Amino acid sequence: MKALEAVVVSQAVDASTEAVYAFASQMDKLPLWASGLAKGIEQRDGKWIADSPMGEVIVEMAPENSFGVLDHDVTLPNGVSVHNSFRVTPCGDGSLLTFVVLRTAGASQEALDADVAHVRRDLFALKHLLERRAP
Repeated sequence: MKALEAVVVSQAVDASTEAVYAFASQMDKLPLWASGLAKGIEQRDGKWIADSPMGEVIVEMAPENSFGVLDHDVTLPNGVSVHNSFRVTPCGDGSLLTFVVLRTAGASQEALDADVAHVRRDLFALKHLLERRAP
């Protein structure tokens, strides 16, 4: 089996890992920084449903943990599930956000580049929100 191409996007944040994790793991806060879910998210029948540009998607976050793992699966309207690897790591007095963007099967270089740019914008938006909240 051939491995997919991956791009790791990172963003330093001047906020503690605990503060970053506490904020970023709140599902109802996702639309504040995750632009693909900017239209809103709500809980229905125990599942988080987001209104995305692709239609309604199901978002399932990794269970609460002490390792800074914010991985999440997004199930698209066509039933395909996409795994997103996302971490917050201590970095000096602040934190480092890392998100692995995988090229999906059959995706062009332009599509991958667009996904990477999208993630960069989202991580920068999260950084901005967190640094405004930091004491």
